[in-house]
Amino acid sequence: MQDKRAGNPEWKKGVSGNPNGRPVGSKNKATTQIREAYQRLTEDNLENMSLWLADIAADNPKEAMEMMIKLSEYVIPKMARTEVTGLDGEDLFKNISFDFGPSINDDKQRDIED
Repeated sequence: MQDKRAGNPEWKKGVSGNPNGRPVGSKNKATTQIREAYQRLTEDNLENMSLWLADIAADNPKEAMEMMIKLSEYVIPKMARTEVTGLDGEDLFKNISFDFGPSINDDKQRDIED
């Protein structure tokens, strides 16, 4: 079976065909322009947006709140959930103990015995 990779068959896997390509972290020009235009549009309409939101709230406060939450996603980045695990997904905290204060397990055991 013949290798059907795109590009030059002489290229080695993992080696860029354009080693002097776009630098890491550089932004796409079109995306940057669109974001700047959207930012200007938003900044130029802040007063209108407040009026529009007030109009929505007059009829439906819940919808106005939902709109505010949706708009906040453009100002406050969403936090990504990160799960920290040990090797092979093992619980990192399974063998942790603290040697200060009374044990809550002792209190539970006393309640059971009483």
